[in-house]
Amino acid sequence: MTATPAQQRPRTVGVDLQQNSEDTRAIVAAIERDNPEAVVRHMPGLVKIQTPGRLVVRRETVEELLGRPWETHEFQLAIVTYYGHVDEWDDDEIVIKWSH
Repeated sequence: MTATPAQQRPRTVGVDLQQNSEDTRAIVAAIERDNPEAVVRHMPGLVKIQTPGRLVVRRETVEELLGRPWETHEFQLAIVTYYGHVDEWDDDEIVIKWSH
């Protein structure tokens, strides 16, 4: 029996971030908070984050955890790679998901 599209689990999306600063630690904590299904693996110098379907990074959450203003373009300083498509990247949030 083949699963229907509605029964299939969403494809996994994710990001790999450098683990080199307090900013990155706050970004990882924000991603965990805003993406409850996210799986976070800490490796030497790298944090791998995966979640089914959609991953969101919210400026407001990062700022709350970081304790200072944070702009979404600063995400580029931490990111090593990602998989999925960048569906949205504006001043308030970054959304990664598969388009199809």
